[in-house]
Amino acid sequence: MTFLLKQIFSFLKLLNSDTGTNQIASGIACGLILGFAPALSLQTLLVIALLFFFRIQIGAATIFAFFFSLVAWMLDPVSHEIGTAVLEMESLKPLFSEMYNMPIIPLTRFYNSIVMGSAVLSILLSPLVFFASRILIQKYRELILARLQQTKLWKLVKATAFYKFYAKYDELYG
Repeated sequence: MTFLLKQIFSFLKLLNSDTGTNQIASGIACGLILGFAPALSLQTLLVIALLFFFRIQIGAATIFAFFFSLVAWMLDPVSHEIGTAVLEMESLKPLFSEMYNMPIIPLTRFYNSIVMGSAVLSILLSPLVFFASRILIQKYRELILARLQQTKLWKLVKATAFYKFYAKYDELYG
């Protein structure tokens, strides 16, 4: 529970920082894919590798992976229907048969209807989540954060010695 709270606070801190909106939005989109994928699978390892190779916010991905895993659990019946439709397509059966006989590909568990449906849903929804979260982050920074920083309470808090100590500590130790 403390890990989740720490992630939420770090995400709020991330929203208020100068981090690029594309980095945060891509972290949220990767969190969607992580949340919809099975916990210990090849898809998860691939997305985690992408998180480390590209400038994607890992904190945003982890907090939204938890959130989207709950959404994926609620969408399991829909994922099952989509996965069943994809797996039963006659034109794709030779491809799936070939993939099942490959050495590493069966570790993705693509032959499970819920896993296949979740993969299709996450791939289709990730661009929408990316652009929507990017717009929402920009609007948050323009409207809410800018107004909050103009309030007298915020200026009063920034003038305290405790805030100055926190800012210096955060600058030195992150």
